[in-house]
Amino acid sequence: MPQPDTLNPRILGQRIAEARKARGMKQEEVAEFLGCSRPTYIAIEKGERLAKSDEIIRLAAFFGKQVNEIVRPTEPVVDFQPHLRAVAAKMKVPDEAALQAAIADFRELAENYRDLERMMNAPLRFNYPPEVSLDSRIDAAQLAESVAIQERRRLGLGDQPVIYLRRELEWNVGLRIFYSEKLPSPVAGMYAYSAELGCCILINRKHPPERRRVSMLHEYGHLIVDRYKPGIDYLTISRRKPANERFAESFALSFLMPASSVCQRFHDIVTTTGDFKVRDLRLLSHFYFVSVEAMTLRLEQLGLISPGSWRFLREERFSPRQAADLLKLPPHPIHDDPYPERYKFLAVHAYERGDIGDSDLARYLRCDIATAREIADRVLTSTGEMSDAGQVRQVRLDFNRSLLRKSP
Repeated sequence: MPQPDTLNPRILGQRIAEARKARGMKQEEVAEFLGCSRPTYIAIEKGERLAKSDEIIRLAAFFGKQVNEIVRPTEPVVDFQPHLRAVAAKMKVPDEAALQAAIADFRELAENYRDLERMMNAPLRFNYPPEVSLDSRIDAAQLAESVAIQERRRLGLGDQPVIYLRRELEWNVGLRIFYSEKLPSPVAGMYAYSAELGCCILINRKHPPERRRVSMLHEYGHLIVDRYKPGIDYLTISRRKPANERFAESFALSFLMPASSVCQRFHDIVTTTGDFKVRDLRLLSHFYFVSVEAMTLRLEQLGLISPGSWRFLREERFSPRQAADLLKLPPHPIHDDPYPERYKFLAVHAYERGDIGDSDLARYLRCDIATAREIADRVLTSTGEMSDAGQVRQVRLDFNRSLLRKSP
């Protein structure tokens, strides 16, 4: 732990206050635990009194935090966690404790990303679409379909499937997309916008890859119509969905399965075979990397198959996984890391440059030191170079090597 005289009292106070709020505790409770008066504890949170070493250690244990989280020297993202906590409190759900833990995890991942960017002097480039205002006179779902087409065109994606969706949204749009297993199962994801960090999205890692793809685009839809309004999205909503949710839901499905592409492929199948069978449905869902349910509902929405087809398949206990095995469908590439690909590259680059050590690399990559070193080796090693004998060899990459042409 850093020496108390090296700590910034204001930042330390902010982090102690955030840790307390994340646990749902009152200042009186913490003051009683420390054995001091409430005004004295308030002075610690305000940065008017620097907490002592033993107090920091005790507070960290009391809040269920590591000491290094409490004494982290960088500013916390102050406009991030409180707003999401307020949304969670309004929802009044039974799994609020798990939700609060996920929110804290979300902020930590976002702060890690910010600190790596500052360390490497590599700010993320934002390439966000313009905001869209919803109008009660225009159907939100129809508007979303049009916006999805425009957004694909803006990103140069045409109307074909986007298999590496997370990478596309991270590198070409500038979204910070994180995965967490701390989210309660009924929660698909959450969204927050920070003036410093831009758009941050947390997706439930416990959900299947096809579901996660829909969820990240759903949150992307909120960036378009609810840019400055944080939100938490459940898999199902018992009440009638508001316009912004209808927009986000339709935007996700329209982006993943563009009408022009789906209609053309459906037409090709029917023209060639004279029919459209369950086998064709499973192949089509694999082509677009979506669930069979999403594919079926999209075909129903476009009027290409009979209404109620998904209900029929569900009642017949149709198994998409068994169908994939029978059809020998190859698995799709899946990026399961809790942090974005660019985040990993920044951490490994900082490690290679000597800015962070083994323990910090492991903390950023959320694993033990041995695994962190293995990840760094994989990132820094190229296996595509051929030797003179025609053998593939591994080559250690130098991240600091310039690729610019040298002056003569």
